[in-house]
Amino acid sequence: MSKSVLDLIEDRAEEIASLGAANEELGRLTDRSAELLREVGVMKMLQPAKYGGHEAHPADFAEAVMRLASLDGSTGWVSGIVGVHPWEMAMCDSRVQEEVWGESHETWIASPYAPMGILRPVEGGFVFNGRWQFSSGTDHCDWIFLGAFLGDAEGTMLMPPENYHVILPRSDYEIIEDTWDVVGLRGTGSKDVVVKDAFIPDYRAIPFSKFMDGSQPREAGLTSPTYHIPFTTAFPLGITSAVIGIAEGALAASLEYQQKRVQITGTKVKDDPYVLFALSDAAAEIHASRVALIDNVRRFYDKVQNGEEITFADRAHSRRTQVAAAWRAVRAMDEIVARSGGNGMRMDNPIQRFWRDGHMGMVHAIHVPGSVFHVSALTDMDFMPPPGPMLSMI
Repeated sequence: MSKSVLDLIEDRAEEIASLGAANEELGRLTDRSAELLREVGVMKMLQPAKYGGHEAHPADFAEAVMRLASLDGSTGWVSGIVGVHPWEMAMCDSRVQEEVWGESHETWIASPYAPMGILRPVEGGFVFNGRWQFSSGTDHCDWIFLGAFLGDAEGTMLMPPENYHVILPRSDYEIIEDTWDVVGLRGTGSKDVVVKDAFIPDYRAIPFSKFMDGSQPREAGLTSPTYHIPFTTAFPLGITSAVIGIAEGALAASLEYQQKRVQITGTKVKDDPYVLFALSDAAAEIHASRVALIDNVRRFYDKVQNGEEITFADRAHSRRTQVAAAWRAVRAMDEIVARSGGNGMRMDNPIQRFWRDGHMGMVHAIHVPGSVFHVSALTDMDFMPPPGPMLSMI
């Protein structure tokens, strides 16, 4: 029997973890870290079987991302974000799938989805311009998904706004060096990208609404339940999994470090009931976050498999679960770090890197709780929230 992705990760766990500091110093994943991700196959878990992918259950993907992030936050983050893109590409026009994977099933696709560009219609497609921040793992990718607004013939954004996802090869965009200098997740290399007057064939620009309402995978003829879970469940899954995995990494590093630690009072940590209580409580909270996230995506997979309708309220509750899981895990990690003493914050101690990485992961737009919790509460009270920005993450 062939080994699972998790088995392959365990085989390489020590080396993956050992490269964390090098990834951070380089400001992107080292070539060896990227090679290890290719070896374990995490990026192909959600890729269609036609192009060498696993069409895996998304819960299995989430567990692989968590484990990678527990070894190195940046490695887990890149696997979580870049690893979701084959899921979306499976829904896209067969022509662009062949362009991306026809010569190599190993091609990686970057993003971001924020609509920071304008599509100007021309014969056969569009002319595209814009600049985007936060393209995680982009140095190791040869294609990219970029968010855009549809414009008129003069390139002025149409109103009301129409959001698109646009697919480009590496030759059509520029990665801007020295645009990723941040406190955490430094090894993700989440740099800016720029597009100047690129021609986009019409089959490589897709209305985002078709991903949100589920029509895109239906029109693509996809039958696996993996491709019919909501976009707002699938896309955040990799990111939230990474954050929870990072908290698990902080816990593991802390437990190892605290085994031999003697506090300034002369008390060994193993004899300090207050620290032990905090460590155990944090472990329970982090585990609860993992269970909630995995259960959430399994429920959606089962709904799709059983032919059940997924309602707006279901989607709102799903996002609430994801956001709450991330916040719970990071709050628990803070309790761990607060009891690690000054030596826990030394730069050669991985606890501090996990701590910085986890908090950096929390500032991603998908983890902002305000509008998500607001909308979820309204649906619980049988009120339909008003249209607009509040719904953008639901």
